[in-house]
Amino acid sequence: MQIRVSPSPGEYPKLDTQQLRSAFLVESLFTAGQVDLVYADADRAIVGSAIPSATALKLTADAELRSAFFCERRELGILNIGGAGTVEVDGQKFDLAKLDCLYVGRGSREISFSNNDTSSPAAFYLLSYPAHASYPVALSRRVDAAAVELGSAADANRRTIYKHIHPGGVKSCQLVVGYTVLSEGAVWNTMPPHTHTRRSEVYVYFDLGSRRVMHFMGTPQETRHIIVSDRQAVLSPSWSIHCGCGTGAYTFCWGMGGENQAFDDMDPAPLATLL
Repeated sequence: MQIRVSPSPGEYPKLDTQQLRSAFLVESLFTAGQVDLVYADADRAIVGSAIPSATALKLTADAELRSAFFCERRELGILNIGGAGTVEVDGQKFDLAKLDCLYVGRGSREISFSNNDTSSPAAFYLLSYPAHASYPVALSRRVDAAAVELGSAADANRRTIYKHIHPGGVKSCQLVVGYTVLSEGAVWNTMPPHTHTRRSEVYVYFDLGSRRVMHFMGTPQETRHIIVSDRQAVLSPSWSIHCGCGTGAYTFCWGMGGENQAFDDMDPAPLATLL
């Protein structure tokens, strides 16, 4: 498991391109046949992935967690962004099609991942935060997600937000997970941007193909960008804006953890204030 320490708002403007990417971009996810994990000090989030091959993969607790099993003190959200697969939690099997989401609560001991069809492998995206309360394992299928349409064709930002793990859907301790699908011809997401001091956030971009997303981050008066490829993630600390513009339409999963779960608890950064 990689360990990432986020630079402070004072350190971040001094970073060059490679240092910026090394601090905030996760390029090492979705390796076939293995579980990849990155531990971020911002709200102690763990970002990961699992792409099973012919044999199932098990999620175990890295030594740095000092726990007997991964979810001993944590909760976990799993979003499948690949082919059909199965997640088994303490002997109970859950089949996940693409864009189905599984919540795994604190105290779940045995977690494994397998494919339903090795010719089209599942690609499980993992996001975990510490949890002080236990909630039951719950499956939210793509059709179960609460959908909200935003934007317009004129502004090139027509998109649909789907909420899986949130107060109105699957219950959790502090984890919130959903994804956003941009319509054909749309390229912008979350513009104007915002920050939320009470929560960190992680974006993972997918279904890009050969396209790229310019992910904008930083304090509103000291913005930078990171060029992101397919199935790469960006760690967004609480002081940073997070928005993007692609060379074509794309999909991204957003996940948050911190002090509350209110989706609209944000501090706007109006366009006129951005530098």
